[in-house]
Amino acid sequence: MPAFSGKYYYTLDPKGRIIIPAPFREILSSNYTSKLIFTNDVFDRCICAYPTDEWNTLLDKIKGMPQTLDSVKYYMRRVVGSAEECEIDKQGRVLIPAALRVDGGLNSEVALMGQGNRIEIWDKNELANVADPSKIDRKAYIEQLSNLGL
Repeated sequence: MPAFSGKYYYTLDPKGRIIIPAPFREILSSNYTSKLIFTNDVFDRCICAYPTDEWNTLLDKIKGMPQTLDSVKYYMRRVVGSAEECEIDKQGRVLIPAALRVDGGLNSEVALMGQGNRIEIWDKNELANVADPSKIDRKAYIEQLSNLGL
């Protein structure tokens, strides 16, 4: 299955809509539907958009987890509880629900990043802050990624 990759910068329109990049729309139209599930990221201040099939796979995985674990309850409240289905219009735009725009700190300038089976939507400045190589422990990251085979 083709994966979402690449980074694209856009401006939210006054109604809170963004354009889904053409390469992402091509993957959706060839492999999925024009509907995306928008939700909060579990830890980062960004929004994730999943094709419905990928979202349903994730939900099936969550159903098999112990629902009494605090971490699972947190995940359910933060991610599943904020999920909303949105459809891409004929112009390639999608309306990001207002509550998710607030939770994700999305103002006007946003970045869309392909992350394999999902798309992340970031406030452009927030992404620059969290993806700043000068703010990580490079040695530790190199070791961790090497241990994972990357």
